[in-house]
Amino acid sequence: MQRAAKAPKRGFSFFNTKAGSIDLTFLILVVLLLSIGLVMLFSASYPFAYYHRGGNSFAFISNQIVFAIAGVILMLMISTVNYKILNKIAWPLYLVTLPLLAAVFIFPPINGARRWIHLGFTNFQPSEIAKFTLVVIFSHLIVKNYDRMKTFRYGILPFGITLVGFVGLVIPQPHLSGTILLMAMAAVMLVVGGANMKWFMFAGLAVAGLLLAMVLFTDIIVYAESRLTYWLDPFADPQGRGFQTIQSLLAIGSGGMMGVGIGNSRQKYLYLPEPQNDFIFAIVAEELGFVGATLIIILFALLIWRGFIIGMKCTDRFGSMMAIGLTAQVGIQTILNIMVVTNTIPNTGISLPFFSYGGTALVMLLCQMGVVLAISRQTTIEKY
Repeated sequence: MQRAAKAPKRGFSFFNTKAGSIDLTFLILVVLLLSIGLVMLFSASYPFAYYHRGGNSFAFISNQIVFAIAGVILMLMISTVNYKILNKIAWPLYLVTLPLLAAVFIFPPINGARRWIHLGFTNFQPSEIAKFTLVVIFSHLIVKNYDRMKTFRYGILPFGITLVGFVGLVIPQPHLSGTILLMAMAAVMLVVGGANMKWFMFAGLAVAGLLLAMVLFTDIIVYAESRLTYWLDPFADPQGRGFQTIQSLLAIGSGGMMGVGIGNSRQKYLYLPEPQNDFIFAIVAEELGFVGATLIIILFALLIWRGFIIGMKCTDRFGSMMAIGLTAQVGIQTILNIMVVTNTIPNTGISLPFFSYGGTALVMLLCQMGVVLAISRQTTIEKY
């Protein structure tokens, strides 16, 4: 009698060899926002580039296009990878991210902030890695402690400790927008992950204590007070600290209902400082008007909605939390940027996804969208 052959053990596959089809709706929305963002970046940046980059009007857009192409290629490649590998490397990724966040303090500041690692050909912002790492480590902990998420020991404490590691290194840079974004992302993931709401009060007190410590032992209070003062009354220093906000509001108001047309902005001609960065949405509103700006907001809303749908359809809890966390990051960052540009909240220096200039940030964002697409392939497999 012959012995039955043993079935080979199924090892972990780096690539998703049984990949289903990616979510085309999500991919189209990403490509559409990226394309519009590149057009608006060129329109917003060419006067500033011509004046500050030796007459080269294409200085910003040429770099951004290179990074955009690289990012799209990486996004499509990552969409074929088994995203579950991130669950296995969550802690090593966290331990690598912390030294990167600390490394910024050895480099010279830019505009009074130490947020970048200078690589020579470009500047790299480790807080972009921190956003991704936060989603990975929180997804890992939620999966590990899912049945105990209602308790403080497992549903709040480990998350708080990991978050303190990030915030403790980000806020002294100073990087208020990065700190706010990290805490908002953490809150969203804990709520979705099933944490008991009553513990949020204690977690809030812990965060408040951390912020108080930063205020007492760093010069962050001077930085924050300045931002608050000129948020409440930008005309208190119209030629100084309030100048950027005033010019942003003038740009938005000049756009009216239908806008002045692509390329026809007046505020980008050395009135609005660095219009290709955090305040690019003001140029969008000026050139495309209320209607065009609203349509772009709708595209962002559709992207966020679709990302949440991918997360909710995923039967793998880690994949579900990853999709929701990465999508929430885009949503929160978009909301904060638009609120800053419209002076709804103080100027915190936060970029607009897919639009603001920044090559490494764009590549990182597109790689994260690739992870969401990889998760969407898994939901297709589970469905069929």
